[in-house]
Amino acid sequence: MFKTLLNYAKKVLSRFVVMDGTNADDVQKHRPGLRALQELGVKSPLAELGFTKKDVRVLAKELGLPNWNKPPSSCLATRIPYGELITIEKLRRIETAENIVKKIVKVELVRVRSHGNIARIEVDKNMRKLFFDEGVMDRIHESLRKLGYTYVTLDLYGYREGSMDESLR
Repeated sequence: MFKTLLNYAKKVLSRFVVMDGTNADDVQKHRPGLRALQELGVKSPLAELGFTKKDVRVLAKELGLPNWNKPPSSCLATRIPYGELITIEKLRRIETAENIVKKIVKVELVRVRSHGNIARIEVDKNMRKLFFDEGVMDRIHESLRKLGYTYVTLDLYGYREGSMDESLR
């Protein structure tokens, strides 16, 4: 994505800087894509200035930005285990699965971690109880099976940032 943006900028602009939204919290965690961004010369001003996620939200609220408390929305590739090939088809399947769960359960924050033929659903700990209805479970199961998942599970611990990193420890 950044290579495409950089190539476009080189064609259209004589001087440019490409920046991303990496913050100081991100550089403290396992983020494989950060190295690629650095190699491409992408700047991360929030991280460079020491802004944390909390700092960004506070500033956004003070500036009156409507998205100051929007749920985190990480790259869909974070739902695929390390070492597994990332394809457009897998990303689309994950995106569709998450949209289905959001629609059925009426939650904003959901991650469908894709482990081959297993869909592992993570939602905020306070929202897990919404899944304990047979009709809800059946609708989610049937819908995600149509996407090609054989098994559909709810992560009992709930949503946590970087849960795919747990396999690295």
